[in-house]
Amino acid sequence: MLELREVVKTYTSGEEHIHAAAGISLTVAAGEFVALYGPSGSGKTTLLLLAAGILHPDSGDVLFDGRDVARMSNRETETYRLQQLGIVFQSFHLIPGASAIDNAAVKLLGRGTARRDARRRVQPWLDRVGLGAKGTRHPAKLSAGERQRVAIARALANDPKLLLADEPTGNLDSESGRAVLGLLSEICHSQDLGVLLATHDPAALDFADRAFVLRDGKLTDQVPEALPPGQIAADAP
Repeated sequence: MLELREVVKTYTSGEEHIHAAAGISLTVAAGEFVALYGPSGSGKTTLLLLAAGILHPDSGDVLFDGRDVARMSNRETETYRLQQLGIVFQSFHLIPGASAIDNAAVKLLGRGTARRDARRRVQPWLDRVGLGAKGTRHPAKLSAGERQRVAIARALANDPKLLLADEPTGNLDSESGRAVLGLLSEICHSQDLGVLLATHDPAALDFADRAFVLRDGKLTDQVPEALPPGQIAADAP
């Protein structure tokens, strides 16, 4: 589904060149949960932005279902993001004055779907993430873990093929973080959804089908074959 081929992305700051992606190749198949594990500044977010078509590589290819994301027109890129992608961030980005169900429906409402229809479509996702009875609550009345579940329901409201998750447990305690990771894993496998997760949370390695260590823009090795779990956890910032 998603394939990165020898992708290079470099940022320039004055005379300094920062290699966010240095010849990275990886794939994410339908129904596969792939984790990118590494500290802040290792290039994880850059890879997600490349996969989303928000950034374009300096060289190499980013392919989705065989199509070159970087060569899509603006309209094709917008359609790709609206119809094929779901994105979950570390910050929940919920609208404070809107209910959980309306927050989950934001993407559909933005596409012109009537509110009644949008709510009807997202209600099963709120049920799926365990918030079916809390759809009328505003974010201030939800725990951090529940707010992240609303964000997940919002990302899945358009029935995407690929979910990009950028540090989704970063603002959660360990128990809530593991619950969210377990939820993402369950949805990934039951919905045949590809998931690419960027994280510095070693707990993610317990849920991923494949996990890679990312440092200085390079995939240094695959986990857990190359690095024992204790050493990986010790690397976490």
